[in-house]
This record gives sequence, C-alpha cells and structure tokens, in this order.
Amino acid sequence: MDGFTVFVYDSTRSVRAGGMTVEPWFIIAVVLSLAGYGVYLAGLRRHLVEPSRASWLIWAVATGVEAATYLAVNPGQPQGLIFILSAICCLLVTLAMWRRSRWNRPSTTEAVCMGASLAAIVLWLPLQETFWAHMLVVVAVPLGFWPTWASVFEDRARERSPAWGLWTLGDLATLIIATRTPGFGVGEYAYIFVELLCHASVWFMVGLATINPMRSFGMRRGGLRVLDAYYPANPFAVGETHLGKAVFATDGFAAGETIVRFSGPRIAAARVPGGIAGPDDRYVQIGKDEYLGPSGRIDDLINHSCSPNAGLRFTVGGVFLVALADIAPGEEIAWDYSTTLRDADWSMACACGSSACRGRIGDFADLPAERRRWYIDRGVVAPHVLAPTAAERAA
Repeated sequence: MDGFTVFVYDSTRSVRAGGMTVEPWFIIAVVLSLAGYGVYLAGLRRHLVEPSRASWLIWAVATGVEAATYLAVNPGQPQGLIFILSAICCLLVTLAMWRRSRWNRPSTTEAVCMGASLAAIVLWLPLQETFWAHMLVVVAVPLGFWPTWASVFEDRARERSPAWGLWTLGDLATLIIATRTPGFGVGEYAYIFVELLCHASVWFMVGLATINPMRSFGMRRGGLRVLDAYYPANPFAVGETHLGKAVFATDGFAAGETIVRFSGPRIAAARVPGGIAGPDDRYVQIGKDEYLGPSGRIDDLINHSCSPNAGLRFTVGGVFLVALADIAPGEEIAWDYSTTLRDADWSMACACGSSACRGRIGDFADLPAERRRWYIDRGVVAPHVLAPTAAERAA
C-alpha cells in the first residue's frame, strides 16, 4: 500500500538536495506517506484501530512486488529506494498486527485477493513478465482493499485513523508529480490513480475529521473538526493489573451507557484453537456454535470480574458492552465471562480479586440462581445461553 510513486527530475520549480534536484511535490508526498504510517502504528499501539489482517498481508506483498518490478525496469533510480521504504513500512504494520492477534482462516473473498497478489509474484519471478506483474499489482490493490471496505462498512470505528487522510493527500501529491513528469507511462498512472481512489474511499467512509493526527492518540484537541461527531475522544486507557493488561475508563460512564462494541471475526466453534487460557483466550461465545475471535482492539483487553461493572448486551446491531453501574474515571472496566458461556466442558480458574470471586469461571447455569436472575433482569445474558435445550423443549 505504498502511498506514492515518484520521479526525480530537473525543473525550475525544484530544489537542490544532496547533489540531486528534487521536485517539492516529491518531498510532500514522502512526508505525508511516512507520517501516515507513523500515526497508523500509533493507533495500533493504543488499540484505536482494528485493521484487516488479510488486507495488510496483500498490501505487504503488493508493495514488495511493486518495488522489485520498478527496480527491474528502472535500475539505479532513486525513487526505487522510496518504494522499498514504503514496502518496509507496510511490512512493519503487518508484523505489528500479527503480534497482537491470531491469524484466522481467510474468507473466500480474502483468499481470492491474496491469490492475485501471489500471482503477480509468479508472473515476475519465474516468468520474468515484469510489466504484467506490475499491472497485476495494480489490480491487486483494490482487491486488497475489499476486506477493509467490508470491515469499515460493518463498523467504521475500526479504521478511524488520520493515516487514511495523510495517504490520500500523499497520493494526490504523487499524481501532481506524474502529470509534470515527461514520459510517465500508463502503468505508473494507473497505480497512483487506483491507490488515490482506494485511500480516499476509506477516508470518506471513516470520516474526514480523522485527518487530525492528534486523533490517533485518542485526543480531541486541535482544529479540523469536520464531521467531529464521527470521532469522539478516546475513553479508555490500557494499564496493568495482577492479571496483566486491563482497560480503565478515562472519562467515566453512566449506568446504562454503551461502552464499546465488541467486534472481531465470527468463528465456528470447531475452528476455535484448543489449549488456550487466561490472557491468551480472546474468544467470546456469541452463539451455540459460534464465537467472536480476537479483534485486535480494546475489547480484547477487557477482563472478567465476578462483581462486574459492565455486561454484554446482544442486539440486532451487534454485541455491545454497557455499564451496569456508574463507572468513575480511572476505574477498571470488567464483565462476567459466564454470561455468554453455555459449555459444560469449559472452565478456567478465576483470580479477579473481588469480594464475591467464585474462584472459577464456567457455564452460566452453574451460577447461583440469584446471580443468574440479576444478570437476566439487566439484559446482559447472551440469547443462546437463555434458549432452551432440545431436552427442555421436549419436556
């Protein structure tokens, strides 16, 4: 997903740098694109974005192929080094994502997208069809965006980062360079134009206010408040407890207020990895045979408590964590994992530390009747937990 394709050439509007004449638009494109990667990584570290791993894997491959094919056609050109730098940045984001969540089997659409990128490598390496490999990369770019478009369409908060605006403006600067560069071929034009449209589409989907780089750190300061309602201040802080990472409220929540939407890929029970427990278990049961996998966002880090101040509410629009009582700034946010569990074969030791700690997290049916009724009355028990079993229906 490199944000720029550039040519360095002599011009009355250019400036000198290191013995080489550099077009000012080239500098602008480089700065905007690298700034985009920087703020995106900042958002990843603060769990403010939930990127599509399939998309970033495709982009990491595509930018590598783009850099290699460009250098093959234009050996020794300084802009080839920029392509390599962009490919490295893309790879760094992909690796950062992998460290925070597990890989799940790609969907059919994602598999097709990945196949197109791999086909570009086959065309380039064994067959030495550099031009067609480059053109296939052009096709692979929008294919790579497909998983991200689908993810943002479902929940635009997943990609609410200033990076999309910075990459879009970087592409625009690159397009200006292309129009001013003699002999610029259709292949290069196609790649830049496709990247510009793809980056701009995500930027518009998540909200134009996200151009403000301060927003990647969860802050609400600064100007550029266009569509500001799309981007509230970050209400969370990630800290450490005796259980490891934990989520704390920064501004507080009123009882009944929605805290966060739980997201992540929907995974069949048979595909949930076995042998995981404790902080590594980031799977939430949402149906009799269905789970939400790790999202890579803040919801992955919210811990269990036998005396929770929050609970999961299942609606037509999704799964939302709501406050069961007023949550003060600085207070840890926690919910009872048993409210979604209907699996007599699964349990784990509990060390939440509350005065009502049960010592073990297990099936909802194992909770005391009074506690079950308390959760049911507040609407924070998963529907599949309350649904009668086949034996109960037959009785």
